[in-house]
Order: sequence, then C-alpha cells, then structure tokens
Amino acid sequence: MNDLVKNLGTVKTNTMADAVEAQLRAYLKKMSFKPGDSLPKETELADALGVSRNVVREALSRLRMLGMIETRKRRGMVLVSPDILQAFERVLDPPIIDDATLEDIFELRLVIEMGLADLLFTRMKPADIEELETIAEQEVTHKSFQVKNEIAFHGKLYDMTGNATLKRFQIMLLPVFAHVTTHVDKHISGKVDHKGLVNILKKGSKEEFKKGMYEHLKPHFDRLK
Repeated sequence: MNDLVKNLGTVKTNTMADAVEAQLRAYLKKMSFKPGDSLPKETELADALGVSRNVVREALSRLRMLGMIETRKRRGMVLVSPDILQAFERVLDPPIIDDATLEDIFELRLVIEMGLADLLFTRMKPADIEELETIAEQEVTHKSFQVKNEIAFHGKLYDMTGNATLKRFQIMLLPVFAHVTTHVDKHISGKVDHKGLVNILKKGSKEEFKKGMYEHLKPHFDRLK
C-alpha cells in the first residue's frame, strides 16, 4: 500500500491533516471502495501513509463529518454514501450569509429553473396542472405580488420534476429566495405570468415553455445586467 500512496499524486494543502485527508480520498478512489465496504484500521492507514495515528484519526474524523464513513459494530469503519446536501442545509441561512453570496445563490436558482422544461414535460400529470392553475388563480384574486404565491408556484414546478435532489435543493433555496425577493428586488412581472406558464404546460411545447420561463424571469436577468 505504501507504493500505492506514493503514486496518488500531490495535492496542495495547508496542514498534515489536509494532506492525509486528500491521500485517503485518493486511496478510496484508487482502490475502488464502494458504499458498504469496510476500511483498513487506523494503525494500518497510519503505517501506510507514514504519519502518526493521531493525524490519520483527524483526517478520518473529517470524512466522518462529511458523512463519507461511519463506525459499525463488529465491522469497524465502513464507507457509506454521503448526504451531499446535508452541509449545505446547515449553513444556508440568509442572516449569516453576505449579500453577494445570496445573489449568487439566487442566480443559481434562475439557471436551474431555465432547465426544468425537459423534466416537466416528461413527468407532469393532470393533477399537477390543476394545482398550478389554483395557485395562479389565487394570484389573480389578490392582484398584488405575494412572495408566498411565488414560492408556492415555483415550488410546485420543482415538485413536478419528480427529482428528489431538485426538490430538496428548492426547499433549501426558499429562505434565500424570500430574502432576495423581499429585500433586494421590488419584483417587476415579466411578460409571461404564472397563468401564462400554466397555459404553455397545457397546450404548448418544451421549447415554448423555455421561452416563456425566460420571459417570466427576465426582470431578474435584466437586473443582473
């Protein structure tokens, strides 16, 4: 294993623990470990990497915090499939994020919504359209822009994709969306409103929906300029 580690390449790091963590990641990849596989013991890893057991333990602790490994009875350390969004969920809170980062995340939301058409037209159901129509009609009734209706409509679009990661990501974006819309953007409606988007979903094509979504979000894109 010593020769293997030597051939893993060098990674620019700040501390010994950083270097060992990088080597461990490379080792797991090189050896084709899969979720559920048991890992070598700390002493074996320390000897192979030529560092102290304490440094290896710190590096392993970092991987454990990332959800990449866990300790199980009678099996020791086991590689597991990490929850890739968990850390993001913990820190995505507007009060502790600067405005520039909030704007970047908001732009990410715009880019994602521009690409929803293919999944929507593949997986949407009649009941989904009815729910969107109800939300759009409530907007007509209230007339004035309301953040909760905007969130409800776009949240339903994410739900309609049937993609669990997208839906979860959208839920994480809600606080950012509400913050930016309320405190930064006075929201000017695009040429295509929610009711228009529903009509395209009912009678139009994917290409028409993409164009409609762009026109709907255009005030946001214009503000970025």
